[in-house]
Amino acid sequence: MLATVLGTYMGLLVAAAVAARDPTQPDTLSTHRRQKRDWIWNQMHIDEEKNDPLPYYVGKLKSSVNRKNAKYVLKGESANSIFQVNADTGDVYAFARLDREKVSEYSLVALIVDKDTNKNLEPPSNFTIKVHDINDNWPVFTHRLFNASVLEMSPGGTSVTRLTAMDADDPTVADHATVMYQILKGGENFAIDNSGLISTTKQNLDREVQANYEIVVEARDAEGLKGESGTATVLITLQDVNDNFPIFAQPAMYTFVVPEDIRVGSSVGSLFVEDPDEPQNRKTKFDIVQGEYRDTFTIETDPTRNEGIIKPMKPLDYELIQKYSFIVEATDPTINLGYLKGISGKNKARVVINILDVDEPPVFQKHFYHFLLKENQKKNLIGSVLAKDPDKAGRKIGYSIRKTSDKGQFFRITKQGDIHNEKELDREIYPWYNLTVEANELDLHGNPTGKESIVQVHIEVLDENDNAPEFAQPYEPKVCENAAHGKLVVQISAVDKDITPQNVKFKFALGTDDSNFTLIDNHDNTANITVKYGPFDREHAKFHYLPVLIADNGSPSLTGTSTLTVVVCKCNQQGTFTFCEEAVAQAGVSIQALVAIFLCILTITVITLLFFLRRRLRKQARAHGKGVTEIHEQLVTYDEEGGGEMDTTCYDVSVLTSARSGAAKPPRSVLDTRPPIYATAQKPPRMAQGMHSGPGEMAAMIEVKKDEADHDGSGPPYDTLHIYDYEGSESIAESLSSLGTDSTDSDIDYDFLNDWGPRFKMLAEMYGSNPWEELIY
Repeated sequence: MLATVLGTYMGLLVAAAVAARDPTQPDTLSTHRRQKRDWIWNQMHIDEEKNDPLPYYVGKLKSSVNRKNAKYVLKGESANSIFQVNADTGDVYAFARLDREKVSEYSLVALIVDKDTNKNLEPPSNFTIKVHDINDNWPVFTHRLFNASVLEMSPGGTSVTRLTAMDADDPTVADHATVMYQILKGGENFAIDNSGLISTTKQNLDREVQANYEIVVEARDAEGLKGESGTATVLITLQDVNDNFPIFAQPAMYTFVVPEDIRVGSSVGSLFVEDPDEPQNRKTKFDIVQGEYRDTFTIETDPTRNEGIIKPMKPLDYELIQKYSFIVEATDPTINLGYLKGISGKNKARVVINILDVDEPPVFQKHFYHFLLKENQKKNLIGSVLAKDPDKAGRKIGYSIRKTSDKGQFFRITKQGDIHNEKELDREIYPWYNLTVEANELDLHGNPTGKESIVQVHIEVLDENDNAPEFAQPYEPKVCENAAHGKLVVQISAVDKDITPQNVKFKFALGTDDSNFTLIDNHDNTANITVKYGPFDREHAKFHYLPVLIADNGSPSLTGTSTLTVVVCKCNQQGTFTFCEEAVAQAGVSIQALVAIFLCILTITVITLLFFLRRRLRKQARAHGKGVTEIHEQLVTYDEEGGGEMDTTCYDVSVLTSARSGAAKPPRSVLDTRPPIYATAQKPPRMAQGMHSGPGEMAAMIEVKKDEADHDGSGPPYDTLHIYDYEGSESIAESLSSLGTDSTDSDIDYDFLNDWGPRFKMLAEMYGSNPWEELIY
């Protein structure tokens, strides 16, 4: 207010000085300096939230223009609404209560115009009205609720968090925006300073006792007009640290029962401890502190469940130890001993593990066996394996070799575990044999109990000098027909399938002296073949076969013969081959191979002859109708209808005639020892000449034969015909008899009828293979 009055007063003084100037004196400098403005005022100010009645006097507009028809006008956003001016005097008034926190200053435009024409008498002028701040706002927190945390067991004075309360008053005015903090609730363990920093007042706050704290903080204005304040709630959480030892739960003794065949690394049981710390701070370690079984068991820690898992580190054996007892201590090596108030005595527990006896498989004395055997030998004993029953029963053990590991059936094993070879072995074929030997536990009756174990037996076949040397590679030597004496044809070397020692020496020699070549032994396991006499005659011999003898220095020494085929070629004057015949491949075949080939050819020939002989015999038997099957199907009576139908050419009538005349019958097969059912068949007496038998006689005969067949259990099958009418070869229907049918022409093998029992014996003899006609190969 004082500043406003002073500004108005200074404006009046300036106006008076201007009016005192003589207007009649010419302005000599007016053309050389800027003309002064005619507006006369200073910056205006007004206090916010004034309690005086409206409107408030703000200030006065004044211009050097002094005309009776002039008036003052305000323009701007707040003109004529918040601020108005007296058109005649230029006094500016505020018609509303102002709040600096909303608008701190107002920008207006002052004009002086003619009342009649509203034309500007002076250029418009911009000015501001500033709102003075008063301390009319109290502090307000940015949030109503704050979350903070601090480590438990922290010393006193540890910072927790900082709060901030905002005061809307002008901070440039002294004490208008100053905030003071104090704790209204929960100040027993925490304090706050004037900067809003909360800290602990007590040391060693224990999360396990109380994990969360709630405090209420007040923010107050230092010299607030209204005496108000703002409050906020702070939730403080104590963060966990590893400050507690693990303690065994009651009772401090654990008993477990496990079988002796428990797998190494499997869980025996769990030890439970109590640790009030959070899981991430539980670093429990279990140790066996008393007992002699530290190398038998280990205890792994599961921090999520806060338990120790006991696991065996090696196989358990009931026959050796039936009970394990030891003391386990639970510790935490990462704990800060400065946090501890005392060490509890509950961090030890006794563990007892009882072992149960189970029937275990046999156990071999070794993990594997390695035996040596010379090739080409049969030994009564290569080596022995031994397995025992680890149980107290001490049952007997049976041994066997798995067939999958000895496909050639080269070895056998005795009940005592002794391994023998059944065949001579060849190191050059298989230098090693890996056998899988099974050991089976046997009961009192010698039967396997199902408990078995295996072991690998490695048999190494030792080498003997049983292979003669041979060429190192296939050689294809060539020589010019005009080659001179001493010309080198080829250099040869040898190899031996046996294990070749470092000091091996091969000796070379020609198997014949009747040749045009010379062999020179170089004494370095090579030899040179050279021309002995001179030119060759291609017309006489295009190929020369040289038997080369190669001997080794083994014990005993062996000599082998390899044939070298030398081709005589045409050459030009420079000795270059121009034409050579292809050499016939010479393959060395041993006597044993030749014998085997001969035996194979002989066997095939014999089988072929027997096959054709069998077919011939079957055809003959079919033609004469003398087979066992055909005899069963022979007819009892036969009445010829005459030669017009050529019946006699289709069937052996002598058989039928013999049945009528009582002549000697064909010999029966020795396999058919049953009395023939046809022996009881009686032919009805013939009628006198000129008399004809009626149809009733034939029907009666058929019924008699049918009745005999039905009551004869040893007779042929039920579908066998006793009365047979033959149509002859000239009949369109042809023969309906099965007498000429060869059962071997069928794709079905009826030999399986022999396995169906006595009721199918007759069918098996009729449709199966005839043992008299089968040939044994």
